[in-house]
Amino acid sequence: MATELGIIEGYYGKPWTWQERADQVSFLAPHGYSFFMYAPKADAFLRKRWREEHPAAENEALAAFSAHCRSQGVRFGVGLSPYELYRDFGEAAKADLARKLAWLDDIGIDDLGILFDDMRGDLPDLARSQADILHWIAERTAASRVVTCPTYYTDDPVLDRFFGERPADYLETLGAALDPAIGVFWTGEEVCSAEYSPGHLARVAGQLRRKPILWDNYPVNDGPRMSQYLHLRAMTGRPAAMGQHLAAHAVNPALQPVLSRIPLLTLADSYRLGEAYQYGAAFNEAARRVLGEPLAAQLQVHISRFQQFGLPLTEADTIASLRARYAAFEHPGAREIVAFLDGEYRITREMMEAD
Repeated sequence: MATELGIIEGYYGKPWTWQERADQVSFLAPHGYSFFMYAPKADAFLRKRWREEHPAAENEALAAFSAHCRSQGVRFGVGLSPYELYRDFGEAAKADLARKLAWLDDIGIDDLGILFDDMRGDLPDLARSQADILHWIAERTAASRVVTCPTYYTDDPVLDRFFGERPADYLETLGAALDPAIGVFWTGEEVCSAEYSPGHLARVAGQLRRKPILWDNYPVNDGPRMSQYLHLRAMTGRPAAMGQHLAAHAVNPALQPVLSRIPLLTLADSYRLGEAYQYGAAFNEAARRVLGEPLAAQLQVHISRFQQFGLPLTEADTIASLRARYAAFEHPGAREIVAFLDGEYRITREMMEAD
């Protein structure tokens, strides 16, 4: 059985436009990407201001995008982050949440993500409280699939430093308490995992009592440091054999929608080709498909400059030279490279905290 592939738009920074999202769905659907979850960190009405209604224009755009996804045979979902709802899930909170769920039903969703990441977690009975909220939601949403992101969604101890020490046996408790029909996101051994092993994923599946839905944080480049690099290389460290331990594989893309397509296509190739997959050849073919032959050849020359050295290790005169080279191409991918060189995608710590 083929691994279900999808996009989760879950990055910090400037969100894609609605046209960019629609174009992304249309481009990726023929390559096996069958779901799209809208959850940009910049949409405050899905995060700390989740109790408030979206402006009318955004509401209409979401409904139109939902219809576009379905026209392409792609499931549409929304990721809702009801900020620290588990601290006070009383009648007022339930009323606000019920109103939000009704709105999501109105715009038309297939998948509902309830995202508990980026919240304080060193609380008693955290897992059971979250499970109770998820069951309450599952009984009231029209979405055919509900999936949650746990507060501790990776083995990486960085979460304990930022959000408090994780409760003992958090994953095991959540897995035991949670209805088996509810999916669980997992990013791997790190927040941005370089690779995944079948053994690791099998262990997590045992703890959760279900196969996780992978939240793959490559090629995302949304932090103050990562936003100064372009993640363009083909997917590696994601063997096709890991698919048997996953419920689905969701990719958090880069800030650059067109350039994101290059690694996204290679992931589909990795699953399709299995042990015959070659990441160098996969990059060359994907770059050609996305950018066309001349621009792909130019990018191949500079891929190390963009991915390994980035802006911090590139001198001003080199940046100016690169900018002139790519400005000569009439292609949206080239325009993204020029904007990157101009610093338009840079993210600050203040921008992340505002979201």
